[in-house]
Amino acid sequence: MISQEENDVLTRVGPGTACGDLMRRYWQPAALVEELPVGSAPLPIRLLGEDLVLYRDDRGRSGLLGLHCSHRGADLSYGRVEDGGLRCIYHGWLYDLNGRCLEQPGEPAGSMFHEKILHRAYPCVEAGGMVLAYMGPGEPPLVPSYEFLTVSDEHRFATKIYHECNYLQSLEGNLDPTHVPFLHAMSRNSDGSAGVRRHVPSGMEVEQAEFGARLFRTSLQQGHTHARITNFVLPDISAIPAGSDEGYTVNWHVPIDDTHHWKYVCIFNRNRPLDADEVRGQRSEMADGYRLTRTLGNHHLQDREQMQTRTFSGLGFGFQAHDAAATETQGPIQQRTQEHLGTGDAGVLAIRKSIRQAIEMVQAGREPPQVIRGGAEHKAAAVVVTNAMLPPDADGMAFLRESVRQAEQVHEKVR
Repeated sequence: MISQEENDVLTRVGPGTACGDLMRRYWQPAALVEELPVGSAPLPIRLLGEDLVLYRDDRGRSGLLGLHCSHRGADLSYGRVEDGGLRCIYHGWLYDLNGRCLEQPGEPAGSMFHEKILHRAYPCVEAGGMVLAYMGPGEPPLVPSYEFLTVSDEHRFATKIYHECNYLQSLEGNLDPTHVPFLHAMSRNSDGSAGVRRHVPSGMEVEQAEFGARLFRTSLQQGHTHARITNFVLPDISAIPAGSDEGYTVNWHVPIDDTHHWKYVCIFNRNRPLDADEVRGQRSEMADGYRLTRTLGNHHLQDREQMQTRTFSGLGFGFQAHDAAATETQGPIQQRTQEHLGTGDAGVLAIRKSIRQAIEMVQAGREPPQVIRGGAEHKAAAVVVTNAMLPPDADGMAFLRESVRQAEQVHEKVR
């Protein structure tokens, strides 16, 4: 268990907090690109505890401003997109993407008062099907060249899922392999004849990495050694094996505030295009507004009868719903002062250690890991995601470490 002070440091993300200052050193998703089509209305959002408005100007550029007008505080999401910016409907003040006030119709001709106004504004870029915002000090860093951000649109699918809990408890679940054979165990046979399937990890190792942490996991499945590598990437990303080594899934846990977050899910395949409608159709338990149909309010629609034959959890067949139920029921912010961690929680500890060390770097006036400024450093660290079925007598850990060694050699040659 950890102290209440440590728990607060790792979970509080508003302006001026230690973790919030860390989060703001990185590009963070503000919305999906599909939420901001050309000609759309401004989109009110909450990100890292700040109320903001995301909009696309009349030249097609995305911008992120403080939600309330600097004049009298009216909500700018009601504003008009025109004349190179966003115009408040209360008194007509016009703001551009950089927060400069371009016009103040109520002021006398020749007034320079508008030049004294600099509205809160954050730079935006679009990558990976998302609108990314930089909310930190100084010039924004380069966008890391992670593979899921650089593949072509047809090879990638991006969505998001609303969670009623702090970002960290969902993030920690990604490097927690011992929950998988229980929470996600199921049989898809309609009569339950195959029973509930469980594959408990037979081996697990965790190591700190340049970008965060790696988790190596092996298990015996159907006469094979299943070997996987999952990664935590600072400050709030996990790269998780998918069905094959042609790509992987990214869970990006972006704080809305201290007690809510968006889980951005990016799936990509480097070898073949993805059918977006097919992938979207597989997420049958999604409601409008990127919400799950299973929520805290309806006890996540748990089916006790289903638990007897078809699923271990009684929460249907969607992994996303399973994870949401497990993490949301920990409370808005998990009371880690009451937990008792075991051997299988090494990945959870590695995430906390990485975040704490990065926070200490920021507090010491240094750049945290993976904040990329240019030159050879533009190449992001090697995030190696592996998912392989090996012979039953194979040394899975040796295979995984060799996979990392080879990938890092290739990475250094092109860096």
